[in-house]
Amino acid sequence: MPYLWTVSWAEAVPNLLICLREGLEAGLVVTILLAAVRKTSTPERPVSATPVWLGLLGAVSVAASFAAVLTYSTSVLSSSGQEVVGGVLSVIAVGLVTAMVFWMRRTAASLSGHLRGEVARATAIGAGALAVTAFMAVGREGLESTLFVWTAVKASGTTVAPLIGAALGFIAAVVLCVLLYRQSVKLNLGVFFNRTAVLLIVIAAGVLSYGLGDLQDAGLLPGRNWVAFDLSAHIDPNSWWVSIISGVTELTPRMTVLQVVAWVVYLAVVIPLFLRAGRTSPAKVPADRASAAQAGVPAAAGVAASSTIAGAGTGTGSASVADQASTEPGATRADSSEKADSAPAPETSGQDTHAEDSPGTATGAQAPGTEPAGPSAAAPAAEHAPDWWERVAGPRPVLVGAVLVLTPALAAGIAIAVLPSSSSDAVQAVSVSDSSCAPEFKSGTAGTQTFAVQNKTSKAGEINLVNSGGAVVGEIETIGPATTANLTATLSNGSYTIQCLMSGKPVTASAAVQISGTAGNTPPAVKRVTEDDLKGPNDAYQTYAAGVLTRLSGMVATLGNDLRAGNIAAAQGHWLDAQQEWERVGASYNSFGEDGTAVSGLPDGLPDGVQDADFTGLHRLEYGLWHGQRPDQLVPVADRLGGDIAKIQQNLGSDDLAGDPKNLPLRAHEILEDALRDHISSIDDQGSGAAYPLTLADIDVTRAVLGQLGALIDERAPQLRATLTARLDTLQTALLATRDNGHWRSPAQTPPAARRAVNAALGGALEELARVPQLLEVPLSH
Repeated sequence: MPYLWTVSWAEAVPNLLICLREGLEAGLVVTILLAAVRKTSTPERPVSATPVWLGLLGAVSVAASFAAVLTYSTSVLSSSGQEVVGGVLSVIAVGLVTAMVFWMRRTAASLSGHLRGEVARATAIGAGALAVTAFMAVGREGLESTLFVWTAVKASGTTVAPLIGAALGFIAAVVLCVLLYRQSVKLNLGVFFNRTAVLLIVIAAGVLSYGLGDLQDAGLLPGRNWVAFDLSAHIDPNSWWVSIISGVTELTPRMTVLQVVAWVVYLAVVIPLFLRAGRTSPAKVPADRASAAQAGVPAAAGVAASSTIAGAGTGTGSASVADQASTEPGATRADSSEKADSAPAPETSGQDTHAEDSPGTATGAQAPGTEPAGPSAAAPAAEHAPDWWERVAGPRPVLVGAVLVLTPALAAGIAIAVLPSSSSDAVQAVSVSDSSCAPEFKSGTAGTQTFAVQNKTSKAGEINLVNSGGAVVGEIETIGPATTANLTATLSNGSYTIQCLMSGKPVTASAAVQISGTAGNTPPAVKRVTEDDLKGPNDAYQTYAAGVLTRLSGMVATLGNDLRAGNIAAAQGHWLDAQQEWERVGASYNSFGEDGTAVSGLPDGLPDGVQDADFTGLHRLEYGLWHGQRPDQLVPVADRLGGDIAKIQQNLGSDDLAGDPKNLPLRAHEILEDALRDHISSIDDQGSGAAYPLTLADIDVTRAVLGQLGALIDERAPQLRATLTARLDTLQTALLATRDNGHWRSPAQTPPAARRAVNAALGGALEELARVPQLLEVPLSH
């Protein structure tokens, strides 16, 4: 499959790292178990390693079954249900990975001794108990890896890169464990685990952020539209550096405030705690070992294996797990094992241990504070009476192995069988290549149809399903390279084509397919809007805005004359006229940039606030007129305002002001949305209390923009403009009702019932106006 070479290998890094680390942990556990079995075995009573392999096979079966249930159970859910499950599991995966790195940090030094004690106990009971011990020791690593790999795959949009990374990580882990067991390589595992833990924490922060984003998309968490940043218009998601950052950290060019806060807080809390865990004071000798030493029964000689996990040195003195576990009972513990067992993993991880001892002996300085070692510490553990399940499993290794291997697979099969059907017959696989678009699309049926679109190119792009009139029935707004995504649409009688708009490529399309039959309530298809479609309406808007600016210039000149005459009352009245006229320009959300700020900017963020020299324009005049400033102080402000308006008139056609046609549908909604933010909430009030008359002026410009877009709206939603007109009429009536004998009142002076009426009418209008930019959205340029 040539498209595999187009995958983003940065997306493979998280799974490669997690699987390499988890694989090494599981492999070292298996190595310790095998070494312990070899040590326990004697010519008089040989102990087979087969139960260990049966337990390992059972752990693999559990992980594979878990992966199958996860994959199938989410495939039958709706897109919202998949987002809920994916988000919840992402959060759980982050919790497991976080717990795993801290657990390894704390217990690495004593892990070998613990496992050897368990092996000795299980061997005394029977081979079946040994299989269960191996299963329990390795199973957790498999479940953690499965969940994290699954969530990383989902976060990457089902690209094959995470799966390839996981496979490479596991293969590398197996190879390293075999080489370590055979003493072919030396590896400072403590340093490896500590450093990869920091990388895992960074990756986990990204997975947490992605999971919370899924929960926001599903509606379980608020803030979906509270965007912290959106850089998609400024950076190329296909660029190599963006691919590396997104692949490793799961950060995206567009993130919500909740996602950013969660990412920052997680890293700010977890990384310092992890580093602090490495500076804890040396641990005391475990109580069971101390009691064993006092009784003349020392700890297991093979505990030295823990120094390998804790970080045996990489020099010639480092010993493999097999060597360290090969000492016979009664031998003196090596200095390396004493250090590993008497101090936490981070402190011993960098030490260069020396355990190159012949089988049956271990030489080296004895650790202070301990008695000479003697028989294995596993003996006391083996003396405890076995539990009922141990008595049942002990003499039945074959039965136990079958249960461990087959039960997870059987449980997964039952779970999948009882789940509702995924209607796989309705899913049609199609592909996109450099030279073709969905050649597999040759037939279809009326009703809801899902297309699994596989992008085999190295480019991102957009996929549209259009009818014979060119209207969009369904779409994938962005599909990444080497990625599969679903396109779901409801088809009825007619002809349909799949269009592929890939980055840097000409538009390609499938053959037209005729669909027969009806599908009941079919959602209306939406005809795509192009930039050329919007050019005419935007030219009309520029003509309209130019006329408003001309009237505004005259009003500002009148206001200046009032100030020169010292007539503050007249200046206040003419200021309101001028500010309303500026509102009718439609420069919402600072869409006119610095030029618009010069005309009607606020003092927020300026070093000296209202006294700052950069606080200019209409709101500067408002502040002075309603705060008792002298007319001669305000005349220069009015004179400068006239020049700033003239500058906008000259540059009105630039893309920074009103020249970009794609912004016009946004204005239809954002003008009143900006009024809600600035006027109704009194953010921009500098003393006049003119929120309601200014909002009334915003209705005027909204009606004008809707008129300019009227033909495009009517073609796609014939009833929408009538609905919008009714909502705007209701809002206008509510605003006029706030006046007292024809005089405007501020929101604070308005009766609560009238304020509530305005808020309700404004909310209803905005809800319907939000359909306009969605209806007239120009497709992204890929």
